[in-house]
Amino acid sequence: MFFLLFLLWIIFNGKVTLEIVLFGIAICAWLYWFMCKYLGYHANKEMRILKHMHLYIRFFFILALEIIKANIAVIRIILSPKKEFEPAIVKFKTDIKSDLGRVFLANSITLTPGTYTIQLEDDEYLIHALDKPFGEDLNDSVFAKEIRELEAKS
Repeated sequence: MFFLLFLLWIIFNGKVTLEIVLFGIAICAWLYWFMCKYLGYHANKEMRILKHMHLYIRFFFILALEIIKANIAVIRIILSPKKEFEPAIVKFKTDIKSDLGRVFLANSITLTPGTYTIQLEDDEYLIHALDKPFGEDLNDSVFAKEIRELEAKS
């Protein structure tokens, strides 16, 4: 995290001089110490995330692919003159344990065109789907499977 903070310091300053580097090292070291002492940040959390970074990268590639596929499906519905769509409100429960995992699932559903997360309360989701098939099997979606895998490894 220290190196990320320092990299951001250099990027935001726009140039590299001795003063900027020395001030950056001091400020980033203090900020890293503050995060560890008062915000509950620990370097071992960072190491676990880095160890499983390939899973996070895979999740975001899958998310991008699903967004593209959903865009195509929504465009087909919109441009098809004979296709009737049936909006639906879908309620389902998930077995994802962490709050972060549940939020990731809710945001992934919302980012995918044709679906919108209306409410997330504990492990229960309320989703609006543009067409009924969009709201089917959301608990068994590729997003939920990837998040479960991330939880199992972390």
